[in-house]
Amino acid sequence: MTNNIELIQNINVLKKEKNAIILAHFYQEPEIQDIADFVGDSLALAQWATKTSADIIVLCGVHFMGETAKILSPEKRVFIPDLNAGCSLADSCPAGPFAEFIHAHPGYTVISYVNTTAAVKALTDIVVTSTNARQIVESLPEDEKIIFGPDKNLGDYINKLTGRNMLLWDGVCHVHAQFSIERILELKKKYSNALLLAHPECPKYLLEIADHVGSTSSLLKFSTQSDNKQFIVATESGILHQMQKENPDKEFIPAPPEDATCACNECFYMKMNTLEKLYLCLKNEKPEIFVDEEIRLQAVKPIERMLEISARYGL
Repeated sequence: MTNNIELIQNINVLKKEKNAIILAHFYQEPEIQDIADFVGDSLALAQWATKTSADIIVLCGVHFMGETAKILSPEKRVFIPDLNAGCSLADSCPAGPFAEFIHAHPGYTVISYVNTTAAVKALTDIVVTSTNARQIVESLPEDEKIIFGPDKNLGDYINKLTGRNMLLWDGVCHVHAQFSIERILELKKKYSNALLLAHPECPKYLLEIADHVGSTSSLLKFSTQSDNKQFIVATESGILHQMQKENPDKEFIPAPPEDATCACNECFYMKMNTLEKLYLCLKNEKPEIFVDEEIRLQAVKPIERMLEISARYGL
């Protein structure tokens, strides 16, 4: 294929011709973030999917994000550059076993993380993201019995913040579960003035030593508002692009994984999307995201409930 400059020009032409919008997650490659009409975390992408007047949404992220956009905007055509861009966290919570888990615990309100399939969302009472999970849990009565899935690290963190005792599904994100505490502690010694920023999908032992814990958008906001000049960032390294763009005078150091051959932790699935695949996706109008209508009608309810509660809290 041609070089990036030509690709970008062609993508912009196709966007205008087809009344398309490109939404990209913070974990995408820098060149995709830069050409996107909007870059954000899972909550922001869901909110934008409901706002846009575009006929076509190209979701540069992973499969469940495309499904979420389609669930919220069934009248629009939704595409994703690589249909194989999945999610280890969503994979850790298949709909069948999760349904059995729910049936084994009657009387529980089911809260599911947005990192799940449409079929799991259809089993759910309220969907959450890392941005709004605490507020949504706290919006429920203190004695409410809650199942939380699939990320046990986020669930454990929310339990600690809220004093709840939610029943947790045993799932993790492969990116956030693989950070090396030893290598991070070495970085903290090397960069003694650096603040450690961590996503709540990280293990408890890492969150306990972090200077700030929050969603990707929260980590970005904190790094921008802080007077500190150095940060060690324990989440998928794609966020460093936006951090550096907004704070050119600051230094951002990616937290390393257990694998000693890697200096940063990347999501293999997120990086499957490329500028060339984005161009071909717009040109050929495929691969397209489809959601069974019966499942969609069930899945849209907990997502809309999330958006309603988020709006109430100004999130």
